[in-house]
Amino acid sequence: MSGDDPRLIRLTARDNIVVLGAPIHAGETVLLGGTQVEIAQTLGMGHKIASRAIGAHEDILKYGMPIGFAACDIAPGDHVHLHNLTSRYTPIEIMEPQQ
Repeated sequence: MSGDDPRLIRLTARDNIVVLGAPIHAGETVLLGGTQVEIAQTLGMGHKIASRAIGAHEDILKYGMPIGFAACDIAPGDHVHLHNLTSRYTPIEIMEPQQ
């Protein structure tokens, strides 16, 4: 999508997150979907930030697919990680082969 800072990678148009292609420091302002957004904390390359407001329990989309859901409301530019994303992954019990 045009209107994004060149350090941000939008993988698909459906995504509600963008991936950092370079570090961004706390207090920097980035262009996100044509809107200036201040980044609250220093984040390294590969981290995710919300590209728009994401409501609690809404799917987090990366590559156009849900990778989990928002554990709380997430503001545009907020870091999206384990503190506010709940995985939809359900662990399975691995059965040991019988002897």
